[in-house]
Amino acid sequence: MKLIFHGHDDRYAIEQSLLAFFPQQRPVYEPAQPGEDQAEVSLHVGKVYTTGVTQLTCDGKTARGVSRIRIPEGLDEYETQRLRQRVLKLSFFKAARTITGVTPSWGALTGIRPGKIAGALLEQGCTVGETQRVLRDTYFVSPERRQLAIETAQAGLKAKAELQPKDISLYIGIPFCPTRCAYCSFVSASVEKSFALMEPYLEALKQEITLAAETVRELGLRIKSFYMGGGTPTTLSARQLQELLDHLNASFDLTDCAEYCIEAGRPDTITREKLQVLLDHGTDRISVNPQSLEDTVLRAIGRQHSAGDIYQTMELVQSMGFAHVNMDLIAGLPEDTPEGFRRSLDGCLAMGPDNITVHTLALKKGSRILLEGLRIPTGEQVAEMLDYANPTLRQAGFVPYYLYRQKYMSGSFENVGWCISGAEGLYNIYIMEELHSILSLGAGGSTKMVDAARGHIERVFHPKFPAEYIQRPEKIRENLAAFRAFHQNMGK
Repeated sequence: MKLIFHGHDDRYAIEQSLLAFFPQQRPVYEPAQPGEDQAEVSLHVGKVYTTGVTQLTCDGKTARGVSRIRIPEGLDEYETQRLRQRVLKLSFFKAARTITGVTPSWGALTGIRPGKIAGALLEQGCTVGETQRVLRDTYFVSPERRQLAIETAQAGLKAKAELQPKDISLYIGIPFCPTRCAYCSFVSASVEKSFALMEPYLEALKQEITLAAETVRELGLRIKSFYMGGGTPTTLSARQLQELLDHLNASFDLTDCAEYCIEAGRPDTITREKLQVLLDHGTDRISVNPQSLEDTVLRAIGRQHSAGDIYQTMELVQSMGFAHVNMDLIAGLPEDTPEGFRRSLDGCLAMGPDNITVHTLALKKGSRILLEGLRIPTGEQVAEMLDYANPTLRQAGFVPYYLYRQKYMSGSFENVGWCISGAEGLYNIYIMEELHSILSLGAGGSTKMVDAARGHIERVFHPKFPAEYIQRPEKIRENLAAFRAFHQNMGK
Protein backbone atom coordinates (compact mmCIF):
# COMPACT_ATOMS: atom_id res chain seq x y z
CA MET A 1 0.00 0.00 0.00
CA LYS A 2 1.24 3.48 -0.88
CA LEU A 3 1.73 5.66 2.21
CA ILE A 4 1.74 9.44 1.80
CA PHE A 5 2.46 11.61 4.85
CA HIS A 6 1.83 15.29 5.46
CA GLY A 7 3.15 17.14 8.50
CA HIS A 8 5.01 14.14 9.98
CA ASP A 9 7.16 11.11 9.18
CA ASP A 10 5.91 8.58 11.74
CA ARG A 11 6.51 5.55 9.59
CA TYR A 12 6.71 2.95 12.35
CA ALA A 13 3.40 3.96 13.93
CA ILE A 14 1.50 3.83 10.65
CA GLU A 15 3.20 0.67 9.41
CA GLN A 16 2.08 -1.21 12.53
CA SER A 17 -1.48 0.04 12.06
CA LEU A 18 -1.35 -1.04 8.42
CA LEU A 19 -0.23 -4.57 9.33
CA ALA A 20 -2.96 -4.93 11.96
CA PHE A 21 -5.69 -4.49 9.33
CA PHE A 22 -4.01 -5.53 6.10
CA PRO A 23 -1.38 -8.21 6.95
CA GLN A 24 -0.72 -9.00 3.30
CA GLN A 25 0.13 -5.39 2.48
CA ARG A 26 3.58 -3.86 2.78
CA PRO A 27 4.32 -0.13 3.00
CA VAL A 28 5.51 1.60 -0.16
CA TYR A 29 6.76 5.18 -0.02
CA GLU A 30 6.20 6.64 -3.47
CA PRO A 31 3.49 8.68 -5.18
CA ALA A 32 0.17 6.89 -5.65
CA GLN A 33 -1.98 6.79 -8.77
CA PRO A 34 -5.77 7.29 -8.61
CA GLY A 35 -7.51 4.10 -7.54
CA GLU A 36 -4.37 2.46 -6.10
CA ASP A 37 -4.40 1.13 -2.54
CA GLN A 38 -3.14 4.09 -0.54
CA ALA A 39 -3.30 5.92 2.77
CA GLU A 40 -2.82 9.67 2.95
CA VAL A 41 -2.07 10.41 6.61
CA SER A 42 -1.87 14.05 7.73
CA LEU A 43 -0.99 15.73 11.01
CA HIS A 44 -2.34 19.21 11.75
CA VAL A 45 -1.02 21.08 14.81
CA GLY A 46 -3.37 23.90 15.80
CA LYS A 47 -3.51 26.35 18.67
CA VAL A 48 -5.85 24.12 20.70
CA TYR A 49 -5.98 20.69 19.10
CA THR A 50 -3.57 18.38 17.31
CA THR A 51 -5.49 16.43 14.65
CA GLY A 52 -4.74 13.30 12.65
CA VAL A 53 -6.59 12.69 9.38
CA THR A 54 -6.35 9.52 7.26
CA GLN A 55 -7.84 9.21 3.79
CA LEU A 56 -7.67 5.49 3.00
CA THR A 57 -8.38 3.65 -0.25
CA CYS A 58 -8.21 -0.15 -0.40
CA ASP A 59 -9.84 -2.74 -2.65
CA GLY A 60 -11.85 0.00 -4.34
CA LYS A 61 -13.28 1.34 -1.09
CA THR A 62 -12.49 4.74 0.43
CA ALA A 63 -12.93 5.96 4.00
CA ARG A 64 -11.82 8.89 6.12
CA GLY A 65 -10.74 8.74 9.76
CA VAL A 66 -10.23 11.74 12.07
CA SER A 67 -8.85 11.89 15.60
CA ARG A 68 -7.79 14.87 17.67
CA ILE A 69 -6.22 15.56 21.05
CA ARG A 70 -5.43 18.54 23.23
CA ILE A 71 -1.70 18.37 24.07
CA PRO A 72 -0.89 20.07 27.40
CA GLU A 73 1.79 22.73 27.48
CA GLY A 74 5.12 21.94 29.06
CA LEU A 75 5.45 18.32 27.89
CA ASP A 76 8.88 17.16 26.79
CA GLU A 77 9.54 16.24 23.17
CA TYR A 78 9.13 12.50 23.80
CA GLU A 79 5.67 12.84 25.37
CA THR A 80 4.53 15.34 22.73
CA GLN A 81 5.62 13.00 19.95
CA ARG A 82 3.90 10.05 21.64
CA LEU A 83 0.57 11.92 21.75
CA ARG A 84 0.92 12.98 18.13
CA GLN A 85 1.52 9.37 17.14
CA ARG A 86 -1.62 8.41 19.05
CA VAL A 87 -3.87 10.68 16.98
CA LEU A 88 -2.28 9.48 13.75
CA LYS A 89 -2.79 5.81 14.65
CA LEU A 90 -6.35 6.43 15.77
CA SER A 91 -7.18 8.23 12.53
CA PHE A 92 -5.81 5.31 10.50
CA PHE A 93 -7.65 2.87 12.76
CA LYS A 94 -11.01 4.57 12.21
CA ALA A 95 -10.61 4.67 8.43
CA ALA A 96 -9.42 1.06 8.22
CA ARG A 97 -12.20 -0.21 10.47
CA THR A 98 -14.77 1.50 8.25
CA ILE A 99 -13.39 -0.24 5.15
CA THR A 100 -12.84 -3.70 6.63
CA GLY A 101 -15.60 -3.88 9.22
CA VAL A 102 -13.00 -5.48 11.49
CA THR A 103 -11.76 -4.39 14.92
CA PRO A 104 -8.39 -6.03 15.72
CA SER A 105 -8.07 -7.63 19.15
CA TRP A 106 -5.67 -4.92 20.27
CA GLY A 107 -7.81 -2.18 18.75
CA ALA A 108 -5.75 0.88 17.91
CA LEU A 109 -2.79 -0.17 20.07
CA THR A 110 0.39 -0.95 18.18
CA GLY A 111 4.01 -1.40 19.17
CA ILE A 112 5.90 -3.87 21.31
CA ARG A 113 4.37 -3.14 24.72
CA PRO A 114 0.61 -2.65 24.49
CA GLY A 115 0.29 -3.01 28.25
CA LYS A 116 2.29 0.13 28.98
CA ILE A 117 -0.82 2.31 28.89
CA ALA A 118 -2.52 0.07 31.46
CA GLY A 119 0.56 0.19 33.68
CA ALA A 120 0.76 3.98 33.53
CA LEU A 121 -2.93 4.37 34.37
CA LEU A 122 -2.72 1.98 37.33
CA GLU A 123 0.42 3.68 38.61
CA GLN A 124 -1.38 7.03 38.45
CA GLY A 125 -4.05 5.64 40.77
CA CYS A 126 -6.74 4.59 38.32
CA THR A 127 -8.84 1.63 39.36
CA VAL A 128 -8.98 -1.53 37.29
CA GLY A 129 -12.43 -0.50 36.10
CA GLU A 130 -11.26 2.94 35.03
CA THR A 131 -8.30 1.40 33.20
CA GLN A 132 -10.64 -1.05 31.48
CA ARG A 133 -12.79 1.82 30.26
CA VAL A 134 -9.85 3.76 28.80
CA LEU A 135 -8.63 0.67 26.93
CA ARG A 136 -12.17 0.04 25.68
CA ASP A 137 -13.39 3.53 24.81
CA THR A 138 -10.17 5.22 23.65
CA TYR A 139 -8.27 2.32 22.09
CA PHE A 140 -11.07 -0.19 21.25
CA VAL A 141 -9.21 -3.13 22.84
CA SER A 142 -11.16 -6.40 23.13
CA PRO A 143 -12.21 -7.66 26.59
CA GLU A 144 -9.70 -10.55 26.55
CA ARG A 145 -6.77 -8.31 25.62
CA ARG A 146 -7.81 -5.66 28.14
CA GLN A 147 -7.60 -8.29 30.83
CA LEU A 148 -4.16 -9.46 29.61
CA ALA A 149 -2.87 -5.88 29.55
CA ILE A 150 -4.07 -5.14 33.08
CA GLU A 151 -2.88 -8.39 34.65
CA THR A 152 0.60 -8.17 33.13
CA ALA A 153 0.79 -4.49 34.09
CA GLN A 154 -0.03 -5.42 37.68
CA ALA A 155 2.74 -8.03 37.68
CA GLY A 156 5.14 -5.39 36.37
CA LEU A 157 4.19 -2.90 39.07
CA LYS A 158 4.66 -5.54 41.75
CA ALA A 159 8.15 -6.35 40.44
CA LYS A 160 8.98 -2.65 40.20
CA ALA A 161 8.06 -2.07 43.86
CA GLU A 162 10.63 -4.67 44.94
CA LEU A 163 13.57 -3.11 43.06
CA GLN A 164 16.32 -0.94 44.49
CA PRO A 165 17.94 1.99 42.60
CA LYS A 166 21.21 0.14 41.97
CA ASP A 167 19.62 -3.06 40.63
CA ILE A 168 20.36 -4.27 37.10
CA SER A 169 20.00 -7.54 35.20
CA LEU A 170 22.69 -9.43 33.33
CA TYR A 171 22.25 -11.21 29.99
CA ILE A 172 24.73 -13.47 28.18
CA GLY A 173 24.11 -14.56 24.59
CA ILE A 174 25.26 -17.88 23.11
CA PRO A 175 24.65 -17.46 19.36
CA PHE A 176 24.87 -21.13 18.36
CA CYS A 177 22.21 -23.75 17.60
CA PRO A 178 22.32 -27.37 16.36
CA THR A 179 20.36 -26.30 13.26
CA ARG A 180 18.43 -23.20 12.28
CA CYS A 181 14.65 -23.36 12.68
CA ALA A 182 12.43 -22.28 9.80
CA TYR A 183 10.90 -19.35 11.75
CA CYS A 184 14.20 -18.00 13.03
CA SER A 185 15.99 -14.84 11.96
CA PHE A 186 18.14 -14.48 15.08
CA VAL A 187 21.85 -13.99 14.57
CA SER A 188 22.78 -17.55 15.46
CA ALA A 189 24.98 -20.03 13.67
CA SER A 190 24.43 -23.76 13.36
CA VAL A 191 27.18 -25.83 14.95
CA GLU A 192 28.04 -27.78 11.82
CA LYS A 193 28.87 -24.50 10.06
CA SER A 194 30.61 -22.70 12.92
CA PHE A 195 32.11 -25.27 15.28
CA ALA A 196 35.55 -23.73 14.88
CA LEU A 197 34.24 -20.41 16.25
CA MET A 198 32.90 -21.76 19.52
CA GLU A 199 36.14 -21.90 21.52
CA PRO A 200 37.46 -18.48 20.41
CA TYR A 201 33.98 -17.04 20.99
CA LEU A 202 33.95 -18.34 24.55
CA GLU A 203 37.43 -16.92 25.20
CA ALA A 204 36.31 -13.50 23.95
CA LEU A 205 33.15 -13.77 26.05
CA LYS A 206 35.15 -14.56 29.20
CA GLN A 207 37.26 -11.47 28.60
CA GLU A 208 34.13 -9.39 28.29
CA ILE A 209 32.73 -10.93 31.49
CA THR A 210 35.89 -9.87 33.33
CA LEU A 211 35.64 -6.27 32.08
CA ALA A 212 31.88 -6.07 32.69
CA ALA A 213 32.23 -7.40 36.24
CA GLU A 214 34.84 -4.74 37.02
CA THR A 215 32.49 -2.06 35.68
CA VAL A 216 29.52 -3.31 37.71
CA ARG A 217 31.64 -3.53 40.86
CA GLU A 218 33.08 -0.02 40.46
CA LEU A 219 29.61 1.46 39.85
CA GLY A 220 28.24 -0.27 42.95
CA LEU A 221 25.49 -1.99 40.97
CA ARG A 222 23.65 -5.12 42.12
CA ILE A 223 22.78 -8.06 39.86
CA LYS A 224 19.10 -8.76 40.47
CA SER A 225 18.61 -11.41 37.77
CA PHE A 226 20.78 -13.34 35.32
CA TYR A 227 19.62 -14.85 32.02
CA MET A 228 21.65 -16.81 29.49
CA GLY A 229 19.92 -17.17 26.14
CA GLY A 230 20.73 -17.55 22.49
CA GLY A 231 20.69 -19.34 20.16
CA THR A 232 20.73 -22.37 22.37
CA PRO A 233 23.15 -22.23 25.35
CA THR A 234 23.10 -26.02 25.76
CA THR A 235 24.63 -26.32 22.31
CA LEU A 236 27.82 -25.90 24.34
CA SER A 237 29.38 -29.05 25.78
CA ALA A 238 29.22 -29.79 29.49
CA ARG A 239 32.88 -28.79 29.77
CA GLN A 240 32.30 -25.49 27.98
CA LEU A 241 29.29 -24.71 30.18
CA GLN A 242 31.31 -25.57 33.27
CA GLU A 243 34.20 -23.27 32.35
CA LEU A 244 31.95 -20.41 31.29
CA LEU A 245 29.76 -20.51 34.40
CA ASP A 246 32.81 -20.97 36.65
CA HIS A 247 34.19 -17.74 35.23
CA LEU A 248 30.86 -15.93 35.44
CA ASN A 249 30.23 -16.87 39.08
CA ALA A 250 33.79 -15.99 40.09
CA SER A 251 33.67 -12.62 38.31
CA PHE A 252 30.30 -11.22 39.43
CA ASP A 253 28.94 -10.88 42.93
CA LEU A 254 25.66 -12.80 42.63
CA THR A 255 24.84 -12.74 46.33
CA ASP A 256 21.61 -10.79 45.78
CA CYS A 257 20.69 -12.41 42.46
CA ALA A 258 17.05 -13.48 42.83
CA GLU A 259 16.95 -15.50 39.61
CA TYR A 260 19.58 -17.50 37.69
CA CYS A 261 18.02 -18.61 34.41
CA ILE A 262 19.45 -20.64 31.54
CA GLU A 263 17.52 -21.12 28.31
CA ALA A 264 18.32 -24.80 27.78
CA GLY A 265 16.14 -24.60 24.71
CA ARG A 266 16.10 -27.53 22.34
CA PRO A 267 15.63 -31.04 23.71
CA ASP A 268 18.26 -32.45 21.34
CA THR A 269 20.96 -30.45 23.18
CA ILE A 270 20.01 -31.38 26.75
CA THR A 271 21.81 -34.11 28.70
CA ARG A 272 21.94 -35.09 32.36
CA GLU A 273 25.58 -33.99 32.53
CA LYS A 274 24.78 -30.50 31.23
CA LEU A 275 21.80 -30.12 33.54
CA GLN A 276 23.98 -31.08 36.51
CA VAL A 277 26.46 -28.37 35.54
CA LEU A 278 23.62 -25.84 35.51
CA LEU A 279 22.38 -26.96 38.93
CA ASP A 280 25.89 -26.92 40.40
CA HIS A 281 26.25 -23.25 39.43
CA GLY A 282 22.99 -22.10 41.01
CA THR A 283 20.56 -22.29 38.09
CA ASP A 284 17.05 -22.19 39.52
CA ARG A 285 15.12 -21.68 36.28
CA ILE A 286 15.48 -23.29 32.87
CA SER A 287 13.47 -23.20 29.67
CA VAL A 288 12.77 -26.20 27.43
CA ASN A 289 11.35 -24.94 24.16
CA PRO A 290 9.62 -27.56 22.02
CA GLN A 291 7.50 -24.94 20.13
CA SER A 292 5.20 -27.82 19.18
CA LEU A 293 4.50 -31.43 20.16
CA GLU A 294 3.35 -32.34 16.65
CA ASP A 295 5.96 -34.36 14.75
CA THR A 296 4.76 -32.99 11.39
CA VAL A 297 5.31 -29.44 12.65
CA LEU A 298 8.73 -30.27 14.14
CA ARG A 299 9.84 -31.67 10.79
CA ALA A 300 8.47 -28.63 8.94
CA ILE A 301 10.45 -26.19 11.09
CA GLY A 302 13.67 -28.20 10.77
CA ARG A 303 13.94 -29.73 14.24
CA GLN A 304 15.96 -32.94 14.54
CA HIS A 305 14.02 -34.32 17.48
CA SER A 306 10.57 -35.80 17.91
CA ALA A 307 7.75 -35.10 20.31
CA GLY A 308 8.76 -38.26 22.15
CA ASP A 309 12.20 -36.78 22.76
CA ILE A 310 10.57 -33.75 24.38
CA TYR A 311 8.63 -35.93 26.82
CA GLN A 312 11.81 -37.82 27.75
CA THR A 313 13.77 -34.59 28.23
CA MET A 314 11.11 -33.07 30.46
CA GLU A 315 11.01 -36.24 32.55
CA LEU A 316 14.78 -35.88 33.05
CA VAL A 317 14.52 -32.16 33.83
CA GLN A 318 11.73 -32.67 36.37
CA SER A 319 13.63 -35.51 38.07
CA MET A 320 16.62 -33.25 38.74
CA GLY A 321 14.73 -30.74 40.86
CA PHE A 322 14.95 -27.38 39.11
CA ALA A 323 12.87 -24.85 41.03
CA HIS A 324 11.18 -23.47 37.90
CA VAL A 325 10.77 -24.86 34.40
CA ASN A 326 9.36 -23.01 31.38
CA MET A 327 8.14 -24.45 28.10
CA ASP A 328 7.64 -22.41 24.91
CA LEU A 329 4.99 -22.93 22.25
CA ILE A 330 4.42 -20.98 19.03
CA ALA A 331 0.95 -20.53 17.60
CA GLY A 332 0.96 -20.40 13.80
CA LEU A 333 3.90 -22.63 12.84
CA PRO A 334 4.07 -24.27 9.39
CA GLU A 335 1.81 -27.32 9.04
CA ASP A 336 0.16 -26.73 12.42
CA THR A 337 -3.59 -26.68 12.95
CA PRO A 338 -5.82 -25.51 15.80
CA GLU A 339 -6.30 -29.16 16.77
CA GLY A 340 -2.54 -29.79 16.73
CA PHE A 341 -1.87 -26.70 18.82
CA ARG A 342 -4.46 -27.82 21.36
CA ARG A 343 -2.72 -31.20 21.64
CA SER A 344 0.64 -29.45 22.12
CA LEU A 345 -0.62 -27.18 24.88
CA ASP A 346 -2.41 -30.03 26.66
CA GLY A 347 0.77 -32.10 26.40
CA CYS A 348 2.90 -29.34 27.88
CA LEU A 349 0.50 -28.93 30.79
CA ALA A 350 0.66 -32.67 31.44
CA MET A 351 4.46 -32.46 31.78
CA GLY A 352 4.15 -30.13 34.76
CA PRO A 353 6.11 -26.93 34.01
CA ASP A 354 5.22 -23.94 36.17
CA ASN A 355 5.80 -21.50 33.27
CA ILE A 356 4.43 -21.74 29.74
CA THR A 357 5.11 -19.03 27.17
CA VAL A 358 2.70 -18.87 24.24
CA HIS A 359 4.23 -17.02 21.30
CA THR A 360 2.52 -15.98 18.11
CA LEU A 361 4.52 -16.65 14.97
CA ALA A 362 6.32 -13.56 13.71
CA LEU A 363 7.12 -13.60 10.00
CA LYS A 364 10.72 -12.41 10.09
CA LYS A 365 12.84 -11.34 7.16
CA GLY A 366 15.48 -13.96 6.42
CA SER A 367 13.49 -16.85 7.90
CA ARG A 368 12.95 -19.97 5.79
CA ILE A 369 9.19 -19.52 6.16
CA LEU A 370 9.37 -16.41 4.00
CA LEU A 371 12.29 -17.43 1.80
CA GLU A 372 10.73 -20.79 0.88
CA GLY A 373 7.08 -19.81 1.13
CA LEU A 374 6.18 -22.47 3.69
CA ARG A 375 2.50 -23.05 4.37
CA ILE A 376 1.33 -21.48 7.63
CA PRO A 377 -2.05 -21.25 9.39
CA THR A 378 -4.33 -18.31 8.64
CA GLY A 379 -4.87 -15.45 11.05
CA GLU A 380 -8.27 -16.94 11.90
CA GLN A 381 -6.67 -20.28 12.77
CA VAL A 382 -4.06 -18.57 14.93
CA ALA A 383 -6.86 -16.74 16.72
CA GLU A 384 -8.53 -20.10 17.37
CA MET A 385 -5.26 -21.39 18.88
CA LEU A 386 -4.91 -18.42 21.22
CA ASP A 387 -8.59 -18.50 22.12
CA TYR A 388 -7.98 -22.05 23.37
CA ALA A 389 -4.77 -21.19 25.23
CA ASN A 390 -6.17 -18.38 27.40
CA PRO A 391 -9.00 -20.22 29.20
CA THR A 392 -7.13 -23.53 29.26
CA LEU A 393 -4.13 -22.04 31.03
CA ARG A 394 -6.32 -20.12 33.45
CA GLN A 395 -8.25 -23.28 34.30
CA ALA A 396 -4.93 -25.03 35.00
CA GLY A 397 -4.02 -22.32 37.53
CA PHE A 398 -1.77 -20.17 35.33
CA VAL A 399 -1.84 -16.37 35.23
CA PRO A 400 -0.32 -14.01 32.63
CA TYR A 401 2.67 -12.02 33.89
CA TYR A 402 4.43 -10.53 30.87
CA LEU A 403 3.35 -9.54 27.42
CA TYR A 404 4.88 -8.20 24.24
CA ARG A 405 4.30 -7.99 20.51
CA GLN A 406 6.55 -8.09 17.43
CA LYS A 407 6.36 -6.83 13.89
CA TYR A 408 4.70 -9.04 11.29
CA MET A 409 2.94 -11.27 13.81
CA SER A 410 0.23 -13.58 12.52
CA GLY A 411 -3.11 -11.92 13.19
CA SER A 412 -1.37 -9.02 14.92
CA PHE A 413 -1.66 -10.86 18.23
CA GLU A 414 0.87 -11.17 21.07
CA ASN A 415 3.34 -13.26 23.07
CA VAL A 416 2.34 -13.99 26.66
CA GLY A 417 4.26 -15.52 29.55
CA TRP A 418 2.01 -17.59 31.83
CA CYS A 419 2.96 -19.05 35.20
CA ILE A 420 1.65 -20.59 38.36
CA SER A 421 1.28 -17.68 40.79
CA GLY A 422 4.58 -17.04 42.53
CA ALA A 423 6.69 -18.53 39.72
CA GLU A 424 7.03 -15.34 37.64
CA GLY A 425 10.23 -15.01 35.60
CA LEU A 426 11.64 -11.72 36.86
CA TYR A 427 14.07 -11.13 33.98
CA ASN A 428 11.19 -11.27 31.50
CA ILE A 429 9.27 -8.65 33.47
CA TYR A 430 12.30 -6.39 33.91
CA ILE A 431 13.17 -6.30 30.22
CA MET A 432 9.62 -6.02 28.88
CA GLU A 433 8.53 -3.36 31.36
CA GLU A 434 11.90 -1.58 31.06
CA LEU A 435 12.25 -1.36 34.83
CA HIS A 436 16.05 -1.21 35.01
CA SER A 437 19.19 -1.60 32.94
CA ILE A 438 19.97 -4.88 31.18
CA LEU A 439 23.73 -5.35 30.70
CA SER A 440 24.09 -7.62 27.69
CA LEU A 441 27.26 -9.58 26.92
CA GLY A 442 28.09 -11.60 23.83
CA ALA A 443 27.44 -11.40 20.08
CA GLY A 444 24.13 -9.96 18.93
CA GLY A 445 23.41 -8.44 22.33
CA SER A 446 21.76 -5.11 23.04
CA THR A 447 22.52 -3.37 26.32
CA LYS A 448 19.51 -1.36 27.47
CA MET A 449 20.35 1.44 29.90
CA VAL A 450 17.36 2.64 31.92
CA ASP A 451 17.08 5.71 34.11
CA ALA A 452 13.68 4.87 35.61
CA ALA A 453 13.44 8.09 37.61
CA ARG A 454 13.65 10.23 34.46
CA GLY A 455 12.00 7.76 32.11
CA HIS A 456 15.12 7.87 29.94
CA ILE A 457 16.43 4.87 27.96
CA GLU A 458 19.52 4.43 25.78
CA ARG A 459 20.85 1.38 23.94
CA VAL A 460 24.17 0.17 22.62
CA PHE A 461 24.53 -2.82 20.29
CA HIS A 462 27.20 -5.50 20.14
CA PRO A 463 28.58 -6.89 16.87
CA LYS A 464 25.96 -9.21 15.41
CA PHE A 465 27.97 -12.21 14.32
CA PRO A 466 30.34 -14.42 16.38
CA ALA A 467 33.30 -13.80 14.06
CA GLU A 468 32.79 -10.03 14.17
CA TYR A 469 32.41 -10.13 17.95
CA ILE A 470 35.71 -11.98 18.30
CA GLN A 471 37.51 -9.56 15.97
CA ARG A 472 36.23 -6.30 17.52
CA PRO A 473 37.14 -6.14 21.22
CA GLU A 474 37.31 -2.35 20.92
CA LYS A 475 33.52 -2.27 20.33
CA ILE A 476 32.98 -4.21 23.55
CA ARG A 477 35.09 -1.73 25.51
CA GLU A 478 33.25 1.16 23.86
CA ASN A 479 29.85 -0.24 24.88
CA LEU A 480 30.99 -0.81 28.46
CA ALA A 481 32.27 2.76 28.58
CA ALA A 482 28.85 4.00 27.46
CA PHE A 483 27.20 1.87 30.15
CA ARG A 484 29.56 3.27 32.77
CA ALA A 485 28.97 6.88 31.72
CA PHE A 486 25.19 6.44 31.70
CA HIS A 487 25.09 5.10 35.24
CA GLN A 488 27.56 7.65 36.53
CA ASN A 489 25.30 10.42 35.22
CA MET A 490 22.05 8.99 36.62
CA GLY A 491 20.57 11.29 39.21
CA LYS A 492 22.72 14.27 38.24
